[in-house]
Amino acid sequence: MQRTLSASIKFDLQQNYRRYLRFLDQYGADNDQLKLARASKVWIVALVMLVFALASDFFLGASAALFGLYFYRVALAYVDVTKAQEGREQSERWFASQGLKFEGRVLYFKDDHKLDNPVDPFADSLYE
Repeated sequence: MQRTLSASIKFDLQQNYRRYLRFLDQYGADNDQLKLARASKVWIVALVMLVFALASDFFLGASAALFGLYFYRVALAYVDVTKAQEGREQSERWFASQGLKFEGRVLYFKDDHKLDNPVDPFADSLYE
């Protein structure tokens, strides 16, 4: 059964499809950056410097700066991940309102439970 969509939403559908893919790619990249920021071992150096801070104010300041750097990188990466995730979810809600859903990067009609017929938003035969 070939389903069609209204030709009036063709432009919006194509733009939102591109936007979704961009958010999906951005989410993947930002999530990798968050993992990298969390895996940073700067906090260990800051902890070691904190031990030496008992003898010197310089080490206390350096330790605070390294802790600040670590948490700043983690917070910045987390904000970027959250923005990309919100944009992706907003795009998914728009597609759901049109009777479509995503499985990864592939678009399907909502009632296609077997995922047999992917939807190509750039095919003219999809629009009436």
